[in-house]
Amino acid sequence: MSALSQSDIPRCPHCGAFAFLESLACAICASPLGIHVPTLTFVLASPEGTEVDGETWHECANRPAGCNWLVAAADDSPRCFACRLTRRLPDASDALAWERLPETDSAKRRLLVQLMRLGLPITPFWEREGGLGFDLVSSFGGEPVVIGHADGIITIDLAESLDDRREALRVKLGEPYRTMLGHFRHEVGHYYEQVLVTDEPLLGECRALFGDERASYQEAIDRHYAEGAPDGWQDEFISEYATMHPWEDFAETFAHYLHITGTLQTTAATGLVLDAERASGYVADDIVPLADYRDESLERMLSDWRSLSLVFNRINRSMGLRDLYPFVLPEPVVRKLGFVHRLVTEVGRGAPAAPAAL
Repeated sequence: MSALSQSDIPRCPHCGAFAFLESLACAICASPLGIHVPTLTFVLASPEGTEVDGETWHECANRPAGCNWLVAAADDSPRCFACRLTRRLPDASDALAWERLPETDSAKRRLLVQLMRLGLPITPFWEREGGLGFDLVSSFGGEPVVIGHADGIITIDLAESLDDRREALRVKLGEPYRTMLGHFRHEVGHYYEQVLVTDEPLLGECRALFGDERASYQEAIDRHYAEGAPDGWQDEFISEYATMHPWEDFAETFAHYLHITGTLQTTAATGLVLDAERASGYVADDIVPLADYRDESLERMLSDWRSLSLVFNRINRSMGLRDLYPFVLPEPVVRKLGFVHRLVTEVGRGAPAAPAAL
């Protein structure tokens, strides 16, 4: 696979300027933008409809709330695929939750674009039991909300979209990284373990790497919050939370696979390359990140990532921020990532490469 071509990079179709995945309008020429879902490319949006390859597409009914996806005129819904995947929303009286909903929805759409780009299957909850769906609800009003996954439905607490609340939990729980997108990526890891790891020999391989998921989850939770992570956990796990139960180890590993591939893809889209001659002593050869690693080995992907993530961490530190990627990848974690890479590449091979998610 090569780096992204100019045509692969999300751009305004009118003036050619870069466009962020969340853009409703071009920052340069102000043209209204919409995402054509089959190709994940930007097209010019219009309330009257936009024709793409002979088919008419309309703006999503949730565009006033920030959704820039388009809906095929033939669809029996005014809402786009991403919005229809939300099964449950906050109570109508919870004004703060509705105010915070667009930011969370944006993270959800970014997740979906990455899943589509990797070629992972997305079967919605209305098509089959156990299909993917989202409950975006709120604990603002006192209702207890547990972020999690159950039978395809991912529950997210909109209260965590408030920086101060999320940061307080990050510190309290000792997590070096906690974001709304991170929650989505972790919980969708549970979904894909349920969907993709169902038969031998994959099930046996998964248990050998992550542990036997048939162990009591409630006992694991009680033990984790009473005793914490075992000594030396850094030698075998990506995070403290991953030590709690094999399900959580898989989900944490899957989330990190999405962190890594998503960031590498965006890096490729920007054209950033580590020049070995200019970075003498830092890298021996040029580091040219790829848009797609499905035909590459995990070793190639992680080699690129290790070099680039160190650069990103230094950039963050120069701004007085925490490291962008404050994690290390010991060999047992690399083997787990290798299992996820194989799962993703085998199911996603043959899916068309889509533009980068800037």
